[in-house]
Amino acid sequence: MTANDQAVQGGPPSLSAKVVGSFAYLTVRDRLPTILTKVIDTIHRNKNKFFEEYGEEGVEAEKRAISFLSKLRNELQTDKAVLAMSDGLEDTDAWNQYLLRQQNLQGDEDSVSWFKSPWLYVECYMYRKIQEALWLSPPISDFDVFNEAKTQSYFESQQAVMALCTYLQGLNKNMEELSENQLLEQFRKLLQVSLWGNKCDLSISAGQENSQKASPIDSLSDLQPFILVDDSNMVWSALTSARKPGPLGKTTPGRVDIVLDNAGFELVTDLVLADFLVSSGLAREVRFHGKSIPWFVSDVTAKDFQWTIRQTMAANHKWMSKSGVQWRSYVQEGVWSYHDHPFWTQPHEFCDMAVDAPDLYATLQGADLVLFKGDLNYRKLTGDRDWDHTVGFDTALMGFGPTSLCSLRTLKANVQVGLQPGLGEKLTSQDPDWMTSGKYAVVQFYSRQAEQ
Repeated sequence: MTANDQAVQGGPPSLSAKVVGSFAYLTVRDRLPTILTKVIDTIHRNKNKFFEEYGEEGVEAEKRAISFLSKLRNELQTDKAVLAMSDGLEDTDAWNQYLLRQQNLQGDEDSVSWFKSPWLYVECYMYRKIQEALWLSPPISDFDVFNEAKTQSYFESQQAVMALCTYLQGLNKNMEELSENQLLEQFRKLLQVSLWGNKCDLSISAGQENSQKASPIDSLSDLQPFILVDDSNMVWSALTSARKPGPLGKTTPGRVDIVLDNAGFELVTDLVLADFLVSSGLAREVRFHGKSIPWFVSDVTAKDFQWTIRQTMAANHKWMSKSGVQWRSYVQEGVWSYHDHPFWTQPHEFCDMAVDAPDLYATLQGADLVLFKGDLNYRKLTGDRDWDHTVGFDTALMGFGPTSLCSLRTLKANVQVGLQPGLGEKLTSQDPDWMTSGKYAVVQFYSRQAEQ
């Protein structure tokens, strides 16, 4: 069966914990219960804070949330059936529709369980259930159980953030003097900084400290051999060809959307890249897409986005604070904007977006380029399926293509497409954990034009 035949028939099977010993199995067996235990511990450690803010009501809410999550952890560990959401939030119906869809696919209710269902589904379900536990426990419903870990990751990466902001300000000062080739070189550098910023992922380290200590610019040449696919030049071409003739002989650049992944250091690398895109004239506008609820431990929410800009502005470091001030003014002027949508915190593959979230799909169609950061976005782009490594990226998208797009991802899950024949086998023999260690990365591009 060719890759195209597979795509027509819905692609290869989803990765799941059914395969004992697989990364999905180890995640569901070990990593997810560890994350739930840390969430329970975080809520318990904040008991006094809840009491101070809300009195006995806060303490009762803490007990209620912990009881809910302890039961959830037990259901996970004993492979119980996945249950419907009952919190009445804006996405509750969508989640329950998705559960019905899974039950129809599996044939019965009991088959939709933690170890038997698609890994992507049950992992997303766990994070949504954490939200349900809090929502059903007022007055602590707004508590972000992952906030401590995210802020710690930002502060522990201070040296790297300072180095990056210093580099950016030096670049901005001399931007006018750069030739097109020098601009391309700087673009490639900052794209790679954003790429490797994706190593800082707290859901992979199960919430363990995972920050960036050294200056990322200095290590780029050492990291180059670990980029398995590098379509940077195609991304550059998409940006330069989006420039339209404007008044007085000037060109007007296009719009770039960035679908964010982690808060902390990675978000800073994304803001630095976005700053460069605007100040170099490669983009007229950047739209950031984040999560509407705390998600996968370290994912960016609106609060994290605003907090990071405020902290960078307030830093006792000339170039950091100058960067932060610039970023705030981009937001105030509407050059930058932050958006969230319930679809980003649902379990759907992105090939479902046009039908299940047509408004979001239409929004992305308005961009000239969309950058998808990180592993979860890659899993959703490719359906988190057991693809052959040589299947084309465009095939694995299974029809998703609102506009030209690029995945910037360090590998932390065992799905990877678009490799040269033999490379996957070679890596497996040399380094059995190559797909899950975060050591390797890809810059994979899909051109909307190529389809038309």
